[in-house]
Amino acid sequence: MFGTSSSSHSVLSPQQSLELASICISNARTTKDFEVARELCHDAESALSRIKKASSVASLTSTEDQNLHERIATAFSDLGELQVSLGRNDKAQDSYKNAEQWRGSPSRKTEPLSRPKGTLSPSVSTSASQSSLPPGNQQKQGDAITHTPRQVFIQNAQPPTLVVELPEAGERLDSTPQLVYCIGLLQSQHSGDDPLDATTRDWLQVTLNNIDEYERLRDLATGVIREFKRDEIKDAMTIAEVSYLVPVLERDAFHDLLQGFYTRIDQSDLLDVSQLEGLAQLIQGVKPAYLDADDLVKILELISRRLIGTHGQSTHYIYQLTVTVSHVLDAMADTSVNGLDREKLHAPLMSYMERLKKDSDPYLVYQASYAYQALQYVPDNETLWGGVLRRTGAVIQGVSGLVSAVKGLDLNEFIDGLKTIQQGFEGVSTAASLVESGQGFLDSLKEGFSFERKREWYPALRGADVFIREGQFVKFEKLVYGAPCRGDPAFQWGVCQRLGEIATNDTWNTETSRSAVVFLGEMYRDDVIWGQHPSVKQWIIKILMRLSSRTGSVAQHAETLLKELETNGDAKRKALYQKCQEEGSGPYQLRFHMPTPTNSTLLDRVQNKPDVETNLRQLRKRRINERGNVVYIPPQAKASLHASDESRFPLTDRVSEYLKSDQTVLLLLGDSGSGKSTFNRSLEFDLWQAYNPKTGIIPLYINLPAIDKPEHDLVAKQLRKLDFTELQIRELKYRQFILICDGYDESQQTRNLYTSNMLNEEGEWMAKMVISCRSEYVGRDYRDQFEPVNRNQRSSRKLLFDEAVITPFSADQVQEYVNQFVTLHRPLWEIDNYTQALDSIPGLMDLVKNPFLLTMSLEVLPRMMDPGQQVSASRITKVALYDQFVEQWLERGKKRIGEKSLSFQARSAFDSLCDEGFTRNGIDYLKKLSVAIYKEQGGQPVVEYSRLNDDGTWKAAFFSRDEEKQLLREACPLVRNGNQYRFIHRSLLEYGLVRAVFDPQLNEKKATSESILARRGSASSVWSFEIEGGLEDVPTSVTEQQPVDLDSPLVWRSVVKETSITQFLSERAQHELVFKQQLLDYIERSKTDKAWRTAAANAITILVRAGVQFNHEDLRRIQIPGADLSDGVFESAQLQGADLRQVILRGTCLRRADLSRARMAAVQFGELPFLKEDKEVHSCAYSLDGKSLAVGLYNGRIKVYSTSSWEQVRTLIGHTKRVRSIAYSPNSSQLISGGDDYTARLWNVEAGACLHKLTTHMYSVNGVAFAPCGDSVACANQDGRVRVWDAETGKCRLTLTGHSGNVISVVYSPKGHTIASGGYSDCTVRLWDVETGVCLHTLSGHTSSIWKVTFSPRGDRIASSSEDRTLRMWDVVSGACCRVLAGHTGHVMGVAFSPQGDVVASASQDKTLRIWDAETGSCRQTLPGHSGIVNCVEFSPRGDRIASGSADNTVRVWDVGSGGSRRIAGGHSWELFSVKYSPRGDLVASCSRDRSIRLWDVETGDCYRILTGHEDCVRCIAYSPRGDLVVSGSDDRTVRLWDVRTGACRQIFKGHRRDVLVVAYSPKGDQVASGGGGGGLLKIWAVGTGECLHELTGHDGQVTCIEYSPKGNQMISSDSGYNENRTIRLWDTESGTCLHVLSGHNERFASATYSPRGDLIASSGSDKTVRLWDAETGECRSIIMGHTQPVWIVAYSTQGGLVASGGVDGSLKLWDDRTGECLHTLAGHTKKVTSIVFSPSGDLIVSSSEDKSIRLWNATSGQCEDMIQDLGTFIRSIAWSTTVGTNYFVTGCDDKSVRMWKVVEDGGANHLHLHWRPADGVLDLEGILIQDVDGLTLPNRQLLEQRGAVGKPATCRPSA
Repeated sequence: MFGTSSSSHSVLSPQQSLELASICISNARTTKDFEVARELCHDAESALSRIKKASSVASLTSTEDQNLHERIATAFSDLGELQVSLGRNDKAQDSYKNAEQWRGSPSRKTEPLSRPKGTLSPSVSTSASQSSLPPGNQQKQGDAITHTPRQVFIQNAQPPTLVVELPEAGERLDSTPQLVYCIGLLQSQHSGDDPLDATTRDWLQVTLNNIDEYERLRDLATGVIREFKRDEIKDAMTIAEVSYLVPVLERDAFHDLLQGFYTRIDQSDLLDVSQLEGLAQLIQGVKPAYLDADDLVKILELISRRLIGTHGQSTHYIYQLTVTVSHVLDAMADTSVNGLDREKLHAPLMSYMERLKKDSDPYLVYQASYAYQALQYVPDNETLWGGVLRRTGAVIQGVSGLVSAVKGLDLNEFIDGLKTIQQGFEGVSTAASLVESGQGFLDSLKEGFSFERKREWYPALRGADVFIREGQFVKFEKLVYGAPCRGDPAFQWGVCQRLGEIATNDTWNTETSRSAVVFLGEMYRDDVIWGQHPSVKQWIIKILMRLSSRTGSVAQHAETLLKELETNGDAKRKALYQKCQEEGSGPYQLRFHMPTPTNSTLLDRVQNKPDVETNLRQLRKRRINERGNVVYIPPQAKASLHASDESRFPLTDRVSEYLKSDQTVLLLLGDSGSGKSTFNRSLEFDLWQAYNPKTGIIPLYINLPAIDKPEHDLVAKQLRKLDFTELQIRELKYRQFILICDGYDESQQTRNLYTSNMLNEEGEWMAKMVISCRSEYVGRDYRDQFEPVNRNQRSSRKLLFDEAVITPFSADQVQEYVNQFVTLHRPLWEIDNYTQALDSIPGLMDLVKNPFLLTMSLEVLPRMMDPGQQVSASRITKVALYDQFVEQWLERGKKRIGEKSLSFQARSAFDSLCDEGFTRNGIDYLKKLSVAIYKEQGGQPVVEYSRLNDDGTWKAAFFSRDEEKQLLREACPLVRNGNQYRFIHRSLLEYGLVRAVFDPQLNEKKATSESILARRGSASSVWSFEIEGGLEDVPTSVTEQQPVDLDSPLVWRSVVKETSITQFLSERAQHELVFKQQLLDYIERSKTDKAWRTAAANAITILVRAGVQFNHEDLRRIQIPGADLSDGVFESAQLQGADLRQVILRGTCLRRADLSRARMAAVQFGELPFLKEDKEVHSCAYSLDGKSLAVGLYNGRIKVYSTSSWEQVRTLIGHTKRVRSIAYSPNSSQLISGGDDYTARLWNVEAGACLHKLTTHMYSVNGVAFAPCGDSVACANQDGRVRVWDAETGKCRLTLTGHSGNVISVVYSPKGHTIASGGYSDCTVRLWDVETGVCLHTLSGHTSSIWKVTFSPRGDRIASSSEDRTLRMWDVVSGACCRVLAGHTGHVMGVAFSPQGDVVASASQDKTLRIWDAETGSCRQTLPGHSGIVNCVEFSPRGDRIASGSADNTVRVWDVGSGGSRRIAGGHSWELFSVKYSPRGDLVASCSRDRSIRLWDVETGDCYRILTGHEDCVRCIAYSPRGDLVVSGSDDRTVRLWDVRTGACRQIFKGHRRDVLVVAYSPKGDQVASGGGGGGLLKIWAVGTGECLHELTGHDGQVTCIEYSPKGNQMISSDSGYNENRTIRLWDTESGTCLHVLSGHNERFASATYSPRGDLIASSGSDKTVRLWDAETGECRSIIMGHTQPVWIVAYSTQGGLVASGGVDGSLKLWDDRTGECLHTLAGHTKKVTSIVFSPSGDLIVSSSEDKSIRLWNATSGQCEDMIQDLGTFIRSIAWSTTVGTNYFVTGCDDKSVRMWKVVEDGGANHLHLHWRPADGVLDLEGILIQDVDGLTLPNRQLLEQRGAVGKPATCRPSA
């Protein structure tokens, strides 16, 4: 409008062009990027070329200095050197020629190019801004031009302050400004020289000494914030009031206010502009130190999201958002925020600002450009070349100088910094400057203003803001004139805006405001300095128009100036003025500043609040006093229910971390009596001790069972109980609380109390919650009941929720508790007495690791035994402790009452109770009260009794004023709080119910009737219920056995799921035969009367959990619907016609059980039927919608199954070899597969068509993965590469190389940015950037090949499985190994995370799956069942099922969610080698490859003790003659002697050089013999001293047999040699000499044994013979021939005379040892006979074979009397009881189990019955009979048939 357009380069002087070239050359030398250097070199060349064009050598005047020529020549020379280094020799030659030409030019003088650094010229040189002026105003090149502007600001001014009347102490304040002024004075550091009047100084001194007044003023400020947050309207006035407070707020109060604004803006559908203005003012007015970088980023993300998401909003609305963004960015630049996410925030915001420059509103365009520049100064995380120009050395130097200058108010340094910034950017952009274009400001923004780089005007304006804020107006003016960007219209626009703000701010003095108006006039008039930008001139006019519309002297001055300017300038300028008058002053404010609120509504509300601190102080005092002296040990905890107790940590530390964090819910789990309530009370005590009214955080302990409907208004209800008024409660609602919620389980809650009470929502209670609950009360998805957000929001859940599980006390904690208990309570026992009992009584230490049981034990132990007696034989159970505790409590109560002064009526009642037995009456009261609570209140433990309301109800029977009731109530373990009563501990309520079920005192004299078990009675289940749709009628004919106890709680209440109750009752059943019989009676009665079915379901559950087995029992027609038989053993049980509806059968052994006609609707097996394939299964994958499962087979086929019916719906045919890996696309419509045919194939699943065949692979494709976005797939290849393919085109996008060999697995991260691959050859996991192909991490740690890698759902962890038998968890960010998961005994082939990320499943070569806790690494569960290697494992999308594929040609589907609650007493975890019967007949010992020896109770099958210490597998064991010791031999080359009673290792015999394979005890018990590998070495040890008595040599091979003679004076041994040295040797045990070498078998020896008298030795060998030897002479008495194959084993009859031999062909023969005659050939076994054992009486023989059968033979007739076939495993060892007349023998099986068998005589024939087997949690359905079974679902029927069930069910229902 005022000039013509010209190019910026055409007006550059030689000096400027030279400066630009020098900068480019300097930066090119320092950059590390070759391409950048070339570009900068080109720019330097262009700049120097312009010198030649603009000013030739001839055109330079004589006044110019020759130095310029030399500098130009030097620049060309430097450029030449740079070009040579870049390989541009041709260009370099030209540069050198130009250098020579300039050095030969005549000398000319020139003005200095710049002033010395650090000085500020009093005059303004227009040459500094020539490039910023219109051509018409630029001087000719070479002319020296200076122009001295008029100085407007003569002096500085004090920053604005508001003087108000100072209040007296405690006086009500009149306004918020008065409050701000007072706090501001108190916060300031005033010295004696401060210009404060005497009154103010006195007030300040008095208030600083009055702490209460100081706190009152601060509390008023925070109160205003709280009142604002609760205000629902939040209009402009209240926003102005809180904004005014910002400068004096403390950090926490400010952040509280900031969060309120954030939440309001985030949740508002339609934003109120005043909210945005308020947020901007908060950021503008706060102390810089209070602004956290994270808060600013969070606010910026919010405002940017709202800004970018605006559609159809007014320009004014967008302007306000843009202004707020600018203020946030200003603050971020000030606080050095770094690393904004360029992709998510930086780039989108820049793009939006660029779009705004196209708007027609110049104010909005300017504000957008300002925000854009602010964003440029907040660094992002950009790492590519796009930002390199912003990283030049000059730019960095300039920004650093800027920061230094602003902080120190050093004006000269500041301007130097701006110039350095300017130099860094000059010459980089080719866009014309705004002013040179001669266009209007708006057009300049649209066409020339750069939205692509930093500009120096932004930091210049930010520096101006600093000077203005400090009142340094002289420096402000000098900055404006001295800034190198002075000519930039954007800078001028910002200066005008700030001048207008100064003029409008009434808190500045009048002179300052008037000076601002004058400055505006100067900028309008002085075109030499400021140019002729039309937009700037227009902006000045509109600012003056706004000022003139105000009142006061400033308005008058503005109006006068407007009149002067109306006539200023030419016609165009006058027209511009006239246009401004017509348009008006515009819709926008000049700039935001803190307004003075016109009223103080919020402060008025705060000052009318009720007093709550007095009540809080009283509450604090009361709660601290109630604590008293208690025994307290700080508990330990672990991270989750399934974490190992070894991973424990101090719970107090975890809670402290939680209270300091942003998390809002901490769930505290623990067993009953673990100390949850004790810890909660201690936590409350500690928090009250540390309570500070300044912080206002209030601890509030809430006993949840005592609150009516705690799911609503929880906090207010508790405060009412504490006598707070409604007004006080309303005031407290906006204080911060720590809610300690105790007893979630006791309140019988299922609601999420955090969400139902809307904690921390707008206008609701602000609180952190610590909530405790019993572990057994929660289900699998328990977090839903406690998490503050939806579980699908995983990141939020992790931030807001935490949990801890209290672990049992350690031994050290127990000891410390004992010490404190004895010191505090002075009991009858001393510390040593307790220590002796804890160490000596079996199982007691484990029991008292529960704190409540520990307390009870310390109370009652002195009564349970005499400290002087032998306590080691005592066995104490949990229920026995409760028995003693309750009785002792009542006796103490009796004594206390008896010593009191009682009324006549009370004394009479007391005497009457004592006559009848006070304790007995007390127990009866406790039982009846417990029963009533369960029957009337469903177990809710708190009873509220009001005589007025409850007289005549059930409550009156316990809580009335009846004298006897009052006395019993006082004596019982009850506590009272007002009108509420409860037991002192929840477990006592449960105990009362248990004692009501069975009271040992009432039954101790009852004789035990004939066991129903002996009559095939039934047992085993837990909770009763009503089946949906009602129970069908069951025959109810009454037998002679009439109901005797229909009032028993087991009859009317199901306790199946109440773990604590069933644990009590199972202990009773284990130790009280009468109670066990009672439970069996319930089961028996249910056969004919449905009224007993709940009792029967409870009874059989209790018995199963007590370890009772029901093998071969008669359970026909029992009714136990809903029972839990998990892990029970029912082998060969008779269950015909039984009602088993909804019974849980997870892990139950029902082998060969008869379930004919049973009712089995909705039974739960915990597994689904497996999918049977015709080839090995190598891969499987669930579709992401969960509707299908795909299976990859060895033959190249892919089968797709529907998960609703498990029917095959499709077969994908294409691969010609094994399918190693498959994966579904995100939308489940496509499938990628990789195979051994060197191809990967992309399938359309629905059509079954191959979309793409990816064939560039040269080797097998081992792993495949779909990208989360579905656009690409990744393939892992045997050639060591990972290839990424386009899913649409089938073309290879990227190849990742780095592995040194075969890559077996590949997976995408959940977000798709990263790929993980697992190396089979190099044993590493590698992480790759998907875009660049760069390897981010190499994860090393596995010691063998990696089979599978997978990401956690959140993408922060990787799990890998390996041939080293471990899984490893890796941190994605750091690459560190977080945890090693060990436990598998074979290669780990597969691994998968659950969708929730809390568990990991693994598949192994050991034929099992394992479920691991992802947090702790502990193994939750082992899933056996496959008969081959498990190759793959996958979770369903919901996480409730697991699919596994195996080399056994099956896919098994496991139900993750179901399962019993009984802990399995584990058997051996690995291969079992031997079993031995104790000479006493009470125990059986077994040894295993798992390095342990286990002792089993012969009668019950319980694992009595586990002996551990060996460091390798235990091969052999033997009992001492008395049965008190066990000797063991191991591959760790040691022999160990164990004490059976204590489990202690008595001695370790060392000396073997190889594995110890055999051990033997001498008949006298004084010696132990051992032998093994390593040259056939035998050793004889002295048991008493551990000395090696003899080392016996002579054998050539491994010693495989050692046996002492019956007298113990001799010993035989044999070896496994295959050469001529194979022998049997006979030794003298006293001298260690070899008496005889028995040679004769011409092939390998297999077995040798003494006759019962010791005179003969029988041996067998591979030469197919049995030989009998004279033990005295060593001569061969006879050679028995008859076997046609090698004889594997030989055994002597226990009575002598008979020898049995077994061959490898399954033949078994009986021989007469005198004649060698074959008495019988026992035919039946089809494979090698592995064991032969005679019964103690010699009349029966048990044999086992590799055909997986055992047979019972009559030794006299040779007939097979019974056999057990299809055992599913073969027998490794058999041991018959050594007691004559007993009919039990034990087998050690290859499946790791020990089984006890009983020979039962029935009808003159002997039969084999399984007596017990350890419950192993394996579902065993082999041979189960299901003929005419009713109600089976189709999947359950299929499962039964697959597992070997026989018979045809009656009806089947579709699956649920």
